[in-house]
Amino acid sequence: MYFHNHDESMVGMVSVNSQLSQHDDPNFVPGQELLFVPLGGAGEIGMNLNLYGCDGHWLMVDCGIGFGDDTTPGVDIMMPDPNFILAQVDRLSGLVLTHAHEDHFGAIPYFWNQLRCPVFATPFAAAVLRRKLQAEPDAPKVDIREIPCGGRFDIGPFGLRYVGLTHSIPEAQAVMIRTGYGSALHTGDWKLDQTPLSGPATDIDALRQCGAEGVDALICDSTNIMTEQSAGSEHDVRENLISLVGGYADVRVAATCFASNIARLESLAIAAAENGRTAILVGRSLHRFSQAAQECGYLGDAPPLAGEDDFADIPRDKALLICTGCQGEPRAALSRIATGSHPAVTLAAGDVVIFSSRVIPGNEQSVARTQNRLASAGVEIVTEKNHMIHVSGHPGRSDLEKMYQWLNPGVVIPVHGEARHLHEQACFVEECGLSASVVAENGTVVRLAPGAAGSVGSVSSGRLARHGDRLIRLDSDILRQRKKIMYNGLVFLAVTLDQAGSLLSDPVLSAPGLLDPANDGDLMDALVESAADAIDHLSDRQARDDHEIMQAVRTVIRRGFRTAIGLRPWIEVQVIRLDDIHV
Repeated sequence: MYFHNHDESMVGMVSVNSQLSQHDDPNFVPGQELLFVPLGGAGEIGMNLNLYGCDGHWLMVDCGIGFGDDTTPGVDIMMPDPNFILAQVDRLSGLVLTHAHEDHFGAIPYFWNQLRCPVFATPFAAAVLRRKLQAEPDAPKVDIREIPCGGRFDIGPFGLRYVGLTHSIPEAQAVMIRTGYGSALHTGDWKLDQTPLSGPATDIDALRQCGAEGVDALICDSTNIMTEQSAGSEHDVRENLISLVGGYADVRVAATCFASNIARLESLAIAAAENGRTAILVGRSLHRFSQAAQECGYLGDAPPLAGEDDFADIPRDKALLICTGCQGEPRAALSRIATGSHPAVTLAAGDVVIFSSRVIPGNEQSVARTQNRLASAGVEIVTEKNHMIHVSGHPGRSDLEKMYQWLNPGVVIPVHGEARHLHEQACFVEECGLSASVVAENGTVVRLAPGAAGSVGSVSSGRLARHGDRLIRLDSDILRQRKKIMYNGLVFLAVTLDQAGSLLSDPVLSAPGLLDPANDGDLMDALVESAADAIDHLSDRQARDDHEIMQAVRTVIRRGFRTAIGLRPWIEVQVIRLDDIHV
């Protein structure tokens, strides 16, 4: 059962351990209080999914995905496990989106058939979501309700107001949540940029007004808490890109950035035009975002954008390719260009690729792989480390301090960060003189009001992985076994027996990726012989039991591999029994 902590004297930083016992009673209903429950995005970057509870109703803020890495073999997409809220989905009054990044809305197509609640979004976020749904096979018909930037609306017992912030995408909005018991401002992703180039600047007056009306809790982005200075402005990036592209002649120039960064896309198009080049979009997501931007009135002043079908008609020194793949995604345009597998676009020795982005933690190896392939082909690589061609979309410490001053919240709850980011922001809150912070990882139930904020329990949480056409838990046996196979290999051994347990032929062993029959024939023969000996030494009772056969064979094969090559592979034993054959 969900339980209350009746100690309301909590002050200072409260660290919540996610190892609390799990209470996912489907009958748990929020009472006369304002609750906050992160199911994703607290203790990790990405997969944002947040719940607010009040008077028997739940409100969801964001519903995003994350991406697999080298620690999740075979997994491209991950998302939070929504089991807790799905168990009482009839109490879910609505889903509010802060902005149109995949880690904030990308899980909607996977969960919609179970959620079935209205989705509230700004016009740009709605346009992007519609295009994403259209690209999905058998896409669900989502009830999308557009709310203007800065708009006010009600969902169940929650009175809501969008508050405009700047980010690396247009129309990023904080969500001001007011109830009869208390209030919270959920920032989503944000930074301070008063010259954002695409969309309005941060609405500082609205933030100050929220603070004057009272904010009991600030649920706040932690991504850049390790950085002292402000994130910087897109205006400065634009000027530098124009200058940088102008420094190259007689070569093809390519640039890669996040497809959702409309200001950066416009800056690259302008950099191309200013230097007598044509901007060519390479990658489906770039087309999807640019179309959504144009539909919502953005990119209106940008020079025309060509498509990859025009690549062959534009001279090498007159092209600026704008490519997807800044994070080294293997299926993205730049990765395919780097491997020579793109059907229409190529780069040659002497050409240049500008990485107008930062590397998201966890993507270092994939980005390095793409850059190494380009370098091996003689392509020059330019990154943010040697040119000012990227600014973050997240707040540094100076930005956070200003937000605290405008809002003067009763408590700060860091989210959107790994554990080290959450704890660092909690420490920074104390440095800034605020009274309290709560570090809550996924699954923690935090009562925000009435009274002092603090943890009052936990609910089930976790991660799901897209596995073909279904979703499975990331900690499932299937994925645990796959990881073991990836690191240690897989061995198959088939034994054919009569009903009494006598071998009818030699066992058959296969170890693809572990042993080479041409070079390891002696070892394979020895392993087969040890399996046969193990079966021969079983008692009559054991020889009639398939489980005993498998266990005996698995033991000697495991021992043989460990002794011979020092590995502990996953071993699959197949027992085939044939009826006695009478002649």
